[in-house]
Amino acid sequence: MTEIQSALDLIGRGAEEIIKDEELQTRLELGRPLRIKAGFDPTAPDLHIGHTVLLNKMRQFQDLGHQVIFLIGDFTGMIGDPTGKNVTRKPLTREDVEANAVTYTEQVFKVLDRERTEVRFNSEWFGAMSASDMIRLAGQHTVARMLERDDFSKRYAARQSISIHEFLYPLVQGYDSVALKADVELGGTDQKFNLLMGRGLQEHYGQAPQIVLTMPLLEGLDGVAKMSKSLGNYIGINEPPIDIVTKTLKIGDELMWRWIELLSFDISMAEVDGLKRDIASGELNPRDLKLRLARELTTRFHDANAAELAIAGWNAVVRGQGDTSQLPQSEIVVPPEGLRIAALLTACGLASSNSEANRKLKEGAVRIDSEVVEDAQRVFMAGFEGVLQVGKRNFSRVRLVTL
Repeated sequence: MTEIQSALDLIGRGAEEIIKDEELQTRLELGRPLRIKAGFDPTAPDLHIGHTVLLNKMRQFQDLGHQVIFLIGDFTGMIGDPTGKNVTRKPLTREDVEANAVTYTEQVFKVLDRERTEVRFNSEWFGAMSASDMIRLAGQHTVARMLERDDFSKRYAARQSISIHEFLYPLVQGYDSVALKADVELGGTDQKFNLLMGRGLQEHYGQAPQIVLTMPLLEGLDGVAKMSKSLGNYIGINEPPIDIVTKTLKIGDELMWRWIELLSFDISMAEVDGLKRDIASGELNPRDLKLRLARELTTRFHDANAAELAIAGWNAVVRGQGDTSQLPQSEIVVPPEGLRIAALLTACGLASSNSEANRKLKEGAVRIDSEVVEDAQRVFMAGFEGVLQVGKRNFSRVRLVTL
């Protein structure tokens, strides 16, 4: 396999679409570092592993020797990305954008190589752009072309409002590629229209059009909907190690392959074929492969020692192998009269409500230090320490304290 072909295989891993493959190969054959751009609007302060799908691809480009540009859309964030929205999104304030941008940059370097990452803000060029400059930019596309966007056309057909500033978003994102002279722009499949806008604007300004690489949206823990904090089917990259491990172990066997393709650096696609055969033959338990992925993810977002301690704690509770003292312990504040078991399970996040906790008690699904508990009247006082467990894989090591 040639060096170029090896690079193309790595770049294409997990990609939904590359526009255009032959242009990418031609750029790689130039033998110079390509400028790889991905933009992120700082709309929320915390990232989950679904966001890292793009970051992982950026890191792969870095490992191939290319220049990665992590673009923080502090200007576009104040417009509000209309992608996938059926209503006009409220623009962020400058204060919101700046605060979220700081948190973003702290988190992305858990994936990206800090020394090989160029961090830029698109207010650098848009802040200096005059009103006449923006009008000239807006003149590059028609309303009819904008309505070709699926979300815009649906809103228009449904007689839902579309604000004029939302039409500016694709143009502004596209102009970012002109300002940065991007060779390649990465984005989710829902960003395709905007990424292609960058190609068109670069040609208008006399630049070679960028290659567009779209990545799929990662399904969350449920294996159905895309990963989202609002749906609760996510793993935050700042979550405690034990939570990253336990949540990864809960994903379905089919989803496991999708996560490996989009999230793993350690498991090659060539190895995946053999792993699938081993699982099909019964030689390999899917759980053990999920543990391998959980170890990799926890190491990436924390460190190797934290990953091993978390896995040891998981083994102790779920498989009965080891000492549960390896589990991190959280403190729960209780009133002087203590808490009944249902309220305690709810306070620990092991049940969504007291009624659900009581239902689990009746089902015999609640354990304390491996012993089944069915007495709904049992009260726990300050000073109690132990491992609470609901079902096989939901558990928490706690210590109860008073204020």
